[in-house]
Amino acid sequence: MFSSDSGDFSFTVALEDEQATHRLVADIAGLIEPGDLITLSGDLGAGKTAFARAFIRHIAGDPNIEVPSPTFTLVQQYDLPRFPLVHADLYRLSGPDELAELGLDEMTAHAVTLMEWPDRADDHLRPDRLDIAFMLSPLHGETYRDAEITGYGTFAPRAERIALIRRFLLESGFGQATRVRIQGDASTRSYERLTRGKDSFILMNSPKRPDGPPVRDGKPYSAIAHLAEDVTPFIAMAKGLRMFGLSSPAILAANREAGLLVLEDLGHDLVVQGNPPAPIQDRYAAATDLLAALHGERTHDTISVEPNLQYQLPRYDMPAMLIEAELLLDWFLPYLGHTPSHAACDVYLALWQEALTPAINAPATWVLRDYHSPNLLWLPRREGIARVGLLDFQDAMMGPGAYDLASLLQDARVDVPESMEIALLSRYTRARLAADPSFDAPAFVRLYATMAAQRASKILGIFARLDRRDGKPQYLRHLPRVWSYLQRSLAHPSLAALAEWYRVNIPAQKAQ
Repeated sequence: MFSSDSGDFSFTVALEDEQATHRLVADIAGLIEPGDLITLSGDLGAGKTAFARAFIRHIAGDPNIEVPSPTFTLVQQYDLPRFPLVHADLYRLSGPDELAELGLDEMTAHAVTLMEWPDRADDHLRPDRLDIAFMLSPLHGETYRDAEITGYGTFAPRAERIALIRRFLLESGFGQATRVRIQGDASTRSYERLTRGKDSFILMNSPKRPDGPPVRDGKPYSAIAHLAEDVTPFIAMAKGLRMFGLSSPAILAANREAGLLVLEDLGHDLVVQGNPPAPIQDRYAAATDLLAALHGERTHDTISVEPNLQYQLPRYDMPAMLIEAELLLDWFLPYLGHTPSHAACDVYLALWQEALTPAINAPATWVLRDYHSPNLLWLPRREGIARVGLLDFQDAMMGPGAYDLASLLQDARVDVPESMEIALLSRYTRARLAADPSFDAPAFVRLYATMAAQRASKILGIFARLDRRDGKPQYLRHLPRVWSYLQRSLAHPSLAALAEWYRVNIPAQKAQ
C-alpha cells in the first residue's frame, strides 16, 4: 500500500480464484455511492468484464441476473436497488470525441459507472475516480490475477478506507465472510451484514467525524450538541447497557482508532409492521417498560472502556438543547419560505430557555437520544425488557429521561396514535411510581411535553437540512407527522407561551 506525492492511494490484491474476486467486489461495493466512477484497466482477458459482472450481480443481490458484455452496444444501464449503474466498454471507441455522442455524461451524473478501457477516454476522465488495474500472472496459473486498486483525487481516502476494512476483517477472522450492505441511517456511518457459515454479524464502519464549521464560540455544531466523534462512546454504552441486562449488541472485534467494529447481529424483527409501518402494541409497551426500568437505575456518567480508558458521558446542557431547537429557525422556516425577524428569533430562544430550565434541573439519567423504531429490534427468544434490542446509542448523554420516552412515543417515521401515546405514557409513570413512590408523575408529564416539543422542533430542522444541504429529500415526507406531534406537545398548558410563538411565526398551512 502506498500514497503518492499527488495524494493518490494504491494497494494490490492477489486474486487467486473467483471467490477472491467476489471478496474484492464486496470490499469496494460497501463504500461506493451514486456518481462514482470506477475504471477497469488491463489487457484483453485480464478480468475486467468478469469483475464488472460480479460487481453488478453483487449490487443487484441476484447472482443470476443477466449481465451481457457491452463490447458492441458500448453501454448497458441497470436500475439497481442502491443506485442506477452504467457499464461502459470503450474498446471500440475510435477516439475520446465519440464519448459526447454516447451521452455518457448525462447517463452517469447520478449513477455508479463501471468503465472498461478507460484509456480510450483520454483526458475526458474525471480526476476523482477509483481505478482497478488487472494483471495476468501466467507463472501462478490461468485463473490468477493481480489487481492494483488506486484512488485518484478525492477518491484516495475511500481507497485507503477500503484497504483498511479489508485488513481489519482478515485480522479479526472475518476475511472469508460474505458481505452485504444494509440500510443505514442519516449519518456518515455504514453497515454490512457479514455471513460466516450459518452465523451472521454486523460490520459497523464509523470513521471519525470531521469537525464542521464553527457556529458559536468557535465550536462546530457537533461539539455544542455533544455528538460522538468516534466509536469510543458506542463501545462504552454497549458495555454499560449490557451491565444492566439490556440487549445492546456484543462487540466481537474492534479497531477503535479506525472506527471499525464487528457486532452481534440482533436480527431483522422490528417493533413496527406493515407498509406504511405501524407500531406493534406489545413491543412498544416493552420498549416503554425498558425505559422505566433504566430510568429507575442509578446510572453513572463514567464508563470503563478499556483498562486505562474511561469514557465520560456529556451533560445534556442548555447550549445543547438550545442549538437543537434553533435548527427550526435555521432550516425549517427557510424551507417554508419564511424568515423570522431577529427580534422573533430572540424571543424564541428566550422562551425555550425558560421552558427547558426544569429539564436541566431534573434528575439525570442516560439519554440514548435516538430511541425510536429504526433503532429498536425485537428479540422474541429473550425475556422481559431484554426482548428489545438496542442500536445507535453513541450520542448518549446524561439528561432528562423524558427525552427518550418522547422519542419513542412521537416516532418521527411512524404514526403513533395519540391514544397509544397517552396509554404508554401512563404505563411509564405507573411503573416509575410502583418502583419509587416519591416519583413526581405530573412533573414528569410536563417535562415529557417540553422535551417532545423540543425534539419535534429539532427534527423539523434536521429533515429540512437533509433535503437542502445533503440532497436527501426522502425525509420531507415525515414533516407533516412531526408537525402534528409538535402541536400535541405544545397543547400542554405549561407551553402556552411557546405555542403562541409558533402560531404567530410559522405559517401553519405550509407546515402541514
